[in-house]
Amino acid sequence: MKFVAVTSCPTGIAHTYMAAEALEQAAKAAGHEMLVETQGAAGSAPLDPARIAEADAVVFAADVDVRDRERFAGKPTVTAGVKAAINDGAGLIAQAVKAAEEGTAPAAPSAPELASKVDASAGFGTRLRQWLMTGVSYMIPFVAAGGILIALSFLIGGPEVAAKVGGGDFQGVTYPGIENVSDLMSQAGIAGVLFKIGSLAFEMLVPILSGFIAFGMADRPGIAPGIVGGLLATATGAGFLGGLVSGLLAGAVTLGLKKLKVPRGVAGVMPVVVIPLVSTLVVGFLMVVVVGEPIAAAQTGLSDWLSGLSGGSAWVLGALLGLMMAFDMGGPVNKVAYTFGLAALASGNYVIMAAVMAAGMTPPLGLALATLVRRNRFTPAERQAGQAGWLLGLSFITEGAIPFAAGDPFRIIPSLMLGSATTGALVAAFGATSPAPHGGIWVVGLIGNPLLFLLAVAIGTLVTCGCVLLAKSIGRDRAPAAATPETSTQAVAA
Repeated sequence: MKFVAVTSCPTGIAHTYMAAEALEQAAKAAGHEMLVETQGAAGSAPLDPARIAEADAVVFAADVDVRDRERFAGKPTVTAGVKAAINDGAGLIAQAVKAAEEGTAPAAPSAPELASKVDASAGFGTRLRQWLMTGVSYMIPFVAAGGILIALSFLIGGPEVAAKVGGGDFQGVTYPGIENVSDLMSQAGIAGVLFKIGSLAFEMLVPILSGFIAFGMADRPGIAPGIVGGLLATATGAGFLGGLVSGLLAGAVTLGLKKLKVPRGVAGVMPVVVIPLVSTLVVGFLMVVVVGEPIAAAQTGLSDWLSGLSGGSAWVLGALLGLMMAFDMGGPVNKVAYTFGLAALASGNYVIMAAVMAAGMTPPLGLALATLVRRNRFTPAERQAGQAGWLLGLSFITEGAIPFAAGDPFRIIPSLMLGSATTGALVAAFGATSPAPHGGIWVVGLIGNPLLFLLAVAIGTLVTCGCVLLAKSIGRDRAPAAATPETSTQAVAA
């Protein structure tokens, strides 16, 4: 049979492409043809309409709405999340065969231009997590672009570039700052230009987070009050925590307004005038008058605590963040730890970001090393995944460990957590810093104490490898040839 598929995850990075590869391999193993369109962060190459027309069935492995879904109208369809494709690609192919044979063709509604990440039928806890992850996924490109540009400006012009551009004291020298943007190049050079661009992109962190949390809750009408609420959170000093609260407030207020029953004559202006006006006013008033200052006090306390961490207390936080980074390898707990690192980065604490990034590198690296040290402990598919794990780990893509954890979660995941906790603790204790929010080994030139950072990653990789091999020596000698539905379910639950 001939199948087509679309894969897409909230961040559009690792899971999107891993799901595509898993489906292609599963289809090939079953003797079928499969073409996959990856709707990732780098865009997508749409499937040939002729290939869609001749397809026997369609597989949507996506955690977000599929763009241009109407192209597949009339085709038998199988819908699942990206983790289902990664963990059990063969099962989805079997479902596609069954759908093709039965000729089932559910309606394929058009997707909005912006993709909300929320399943309306899920429970409140799940939807709350999805609302927050919607904001985080749209925020990440701003953080990556701004953070790396700022890091590059420090690399070129030194850390004093921030004082030169923004004004302030640095090592006993007082800089007045540069008010006119046109003077950046003449007074601060290319480093000043990079810092200004990066800092402006970074300032969008909280407004974008807030706006797209509200978007996840209330669709397009929530964007305006959410972004305004985020701007006010920044203005009042409420920062990252304020952005979370303003996004949820904006979404809730907008949802309430959307449910109002109004005369038909008024209904036409509700989405473009009434809802944005009222929701922005209400959210703005609450942020300025009611919740802004208390949240600002909490944000200041958090920032002071982070900035005061050193020596003995720093390694504890680094270890905890390391445990979280390895627990679900790109899932909600991992994203909480990463978001915490971003918040610390925004407040000027670069140690936390370095600990988070290093801890996220060791799971794929440790498993890749383990497949070399004890090849007979792993299946051919796992050894192949181990080869890719080197590049994924060095690039800070923790999801490279998922193929191993899917087949043997109860031994692999604790091993990964121990290795990542070791790395996070060492980075924090060493005082390594990272002004870049992503990049792994490729941004090592921007990292403070780079040799100690690399040493921590190497030690964590060895710990991960050792724990994995020790765990695999207990019980059966070899991992299963492929993830069964039972182990896949365990992996998702874990």
